[in-house]
Amino acid sequence: MIDAQDAARFRRLGTLTIFAVYFVILVGGIVRASGAGMGCPDWPTCFGQWVPPTHESQLPANYHEIYAARGYESTAFNPVKTWTEYTNRLVGVTIGFLIFLTAWTSRVYLKADKAIFYLALSVFLLVGFQGWLGSAVVASNLKPLMITLHMLLALFIVALLIYAIARSQKPILEAIDSHWLTPRFALVLKIAMAMTLLQVAMGTQVREAVDYIAHEHSYIDRQFWRDSFPIIFYIHRSFSSIILFTNLWLAWKIYQQADKRSLLLRTAYVLMGLIVTAILAGVSLDRLGFPAVAQPVHLLMANLIFGAQFFIFICLNYSSRKAS
Repeated sequence: MIDAQDAARFRRLGTLTIFAVYFVILVGGIVRASGAGMGCPDWPTCFGQWVPPTHESQLPANYHEIYAARGYESTAFNPVKTWTEYTNRLVGVTIGFLIFLTAWTSRVYLKADKAIFYLALSVFLLVGFQGWLGSAVVASNLKPLMITLHMLLALFIVALLIYAIARSQKPILEAIDSHWLTPRFALVLKIAMAMTLLQVAMGTQVREAVDYIAHEHSYIDRQFWRDSFPIIFYIHRSFSSIILFTNLWLAWKIYQQADKRSLLLRTAYVLMGLIVTAILAGVSLDRLGFPAVAQPVHLLMANLIFGAQFFIFICLNYSSRKAS
């Protein structure tokens, strides 16, 4: 039997870690949207220093030649981009500590539910791999495929964390009344999750194209980027309406059947708010000259949408077990 305080401690720490991971996804999106990914051309140091410089005069006079010899021909010190990327790394290190503490705290479940401990441990190991992948992203000179893999792994890490925390609170989730749950609803929910993953995959393709376009425009003249968008952008844009109405149907069914104070209904409200925010951010990218602030928000919303869908799926999975 798990002590109630230990369970609450693990839930609070795990929830904080989940939000922290989402925060680092947001910061990563800011780095990418601002073109600051190579603000630190080496890893784990930044321009050979553990604390990066604030002015070009603090670097060797021939630093251009030094980094050109390493394969970075266009390295130019920009304090804003350097410290944006450095902040991204600091946040990533902080996430590592939080996930370590989450894994350490999960050891109380070794006797009651070993899966929770091994899930938390797997997340910790994956974060270490994510750190290595981050260094590989820098070493690849920001190849789009490497950036996409880096982001998708973050999404997988969050999913494992959500499942571990939800599993630890199984008695609470089992109390959810799901007598109304039908096979049709469960099927549509699974389809909605698959659609979100497909939309994210298409979004990564759009972002890869945008990265190329941004580089061609030297990250300026954003109002002209749209003229060069590939066809997948328009598929990605149209597909958002299907996602909206599919999730709206799910939220409506939950509203009709679930208790008005239930965690399930609150999560459905959050899900719809996230989808609307994602669509508005996407519209601003399409119609308002691709504002830099909208790109990381759009990326973050996509990750949060899948997280909310996955949490609803877990809640219904545990509640339906009790009902059956």
